[in-house]
Amino acid sequence: MTGYRVYEGTAVKATVTGTSATIGGLGACETHTYTVRAYNAQGESAAGDPVTATTTGCTGGGTLPARVLTGYWHNFVNQAAELRLSAVPDEYDLVAIAFGAATAVPGEVAFALDPGLATAVGGYTDAQFRADVQALRERGKKVVLSVGGETGRVQVASAAAATRFADSVHALMRTYGFDGVDIDLENGLNATYMAQALRSLRAQAGPGLIITMAPQTIDMQSTGMEYFKLALSIKDILTIVHTQFYNSGSMLGCDQAQAYAQGSVDFITALACLQLENGLRPDQVALGLPAGPGAAGGGIVAPSVVNRALDCLATRTNCGGFVPPRAYPDIRGVMTWSINWDASHDWSFSKTVKPHLEGMS
Repeated sequence: MTGYRVYEGTAVKATVTGTSATIGGLGACETHTYTVRAYNAQGESAAGDPVTATTTGCTGGGTLPARVLTGYWHNFVNQAAELRLSAVPDEYDLVAIAFGAATAVPGEVAFALDPGLATAVGGYTDAQFRADVQALRERGKKVVLSVGGETGRVQVASAAAATRFADSVHALMRTYGFDGVDIDLENGLNATYMAQALRSLRAQAGPGLIITMAPQTIDMQSTGMEYFKLALSIKDILTIVHTQFYNSGSMLGCDQAQAYAQGSVDFITALACLQLENGLRPDQVALGLPAGPGAAGGGIVAPSVVNRALDCLATRTNCGGFVPPRAYPDIRGVMTWSINWDASHDWSFSKTVKPHLEGMS
């Protein structure tokens, strides 16, 4: 053997005779995947297992654990259990308040406690809600305002609307103590102007700002779709993407070999792989699943299946028929719709998934 060649794709990035190599000229917060081949006068060996790493300099906000369990809290009444924010259990690391709503002014976001919810929980004032936000933060949790939802109509389609979005969300953060914003726009978004809005918000709120997203599965099918374009364009300040792996029917995964049926470990892993192989860092990718029956119209899985999907993505073990092309040990975690539905099912989701997240190396 003469030495080793380090490849990124088909390009040789380093040639060495020892067992270490330094690759320079990399930008901040970039993810790269390398393989190594031994060589001599007769040719090269087969490539070793790929190794993926991210350079330093990432500035996505918030102090969150390496593995995160996110849950949505209902600011409305439906068939799920009604809860004060103070009832959120310790299993949840990140709480998304559902939802901030549009006003008559394009781009502007408003929030107020739902009167029906306040009545359902025996009375709940704005001051009590703000105190509960602060109490969660004192427990080490983060709280973000989710903007949109299934019926949300927030539109950011101009520079002026982007400015109003940033200004109004920042004002709500200061009023209620929110740590950031979750983008859950299920009726379309403009990646260019939403990116402008989020960078403006970051300039006002500072590097501790948490930015999360909850695209539907179809929104992350290709890098040409607006949600995926948005995620990649703000990758340097983006915290986590919680894709909704439900209510979507069957879809192609990253292997493009077949359509995977929702409600299966293959669907979750093959669809998450699309994001992991197309530009997002593993620490920015989380799996969004319903907390139990009633929480979604389709794609409901047992919490144990969520744990299998985490193992498959992190270590390529416990998979179904689809096995990802590489392991993603830094996969960030899980989101569930919702904390209220979890409560309706005796906290089965959080009590099953959170210990598994904590046990992952």
